[in-house]
Amino acid sequence: MIDFLIQMVGSRPIEITAVICGLINVSLIIRRSIWNYPFGFVMVVLYAKIFYDYQLYSDALLQVYYFFIQFYGLWFWLKGREDDGKIIVEFLPKTQYLSYLMTAVVGWLILSTLMANLTDASYPYWDGSIAVLSVLAQFLLSRRNIESWYLWIIVDVLAIGLFVVKDLTPTAALYGVFLVLAIIGLFQWKAKAKLAAS
Repeated sequence: MIDFLIQMVGSRPIEITAVICGLINVSLIIRRSIWNYPFGFVMVVLYAKIFYDYQLYSDALLQVYYFFIQFYGLWFWLKGREDDGKIIVEFLPKTQYLSYLMTAVVGWLILSTLMANLTDASYPYWDGSIAVLSVLAQFLLSRRNIESWYLWIIVDVLAIGLFVVKDLTPTAALYGVFLVLAIIGLFQWKAKAKLAAS
C-alpha cells in the first residue's frame, strides 16, 4: 500500500507539493472559489522547475504563462462574483470559440516546429499541443467560460500519455485526477449556468 501511494504521489518533495497544490487548486475552481489562486501560484512555480528538468520546455514555458495569467484571472474572477462570493460562469458564443480553436491550431504548429528545430525537446509536437491547448483553456477559465472544461479534458488525456512516456508517474496520476475533476467541473458549471438562465 505504501509503495502504491509513493508511486501515485511521488517521492520528491517538489513533486509531492505540486501534486497537492494542484488537487486543491482544481477542487476550488470547480466550486467557483476565488481561493484557488494561492494554490495555483505555488503549483505553477514548482511545475516550471519540474518540466524544465525533464526537458519538457513547452510545458515549462506554459507554467510561466500560467503564473502571469493567474493575476488576470484573479482580477476577472473578483469582478464577476455572485452575492455568495462564488463566480458567475458563462457560455462562450460558438463562433468565438471556433476562432479561438483555429488560432490554437496555428499556435501549435508554430510552437512545435520551433521546439523541434531549435531545442532538444522531447516529443515537441505532443508537448506543444498540450501547451497551446492549455494556454487557451486557462484563458477561457480566467474569463469564467464553461468551454474551458472541454479543453481541459483534451489536455488531460494528452498529458497523461506524455507523462507516462516520460516516466513522470506522479504527474500522470495527477492529470488522471484532473481529468475526472474536469469532467465534474464541466457538469457543475453547465448546471449552474442553466440554473442561472432559468
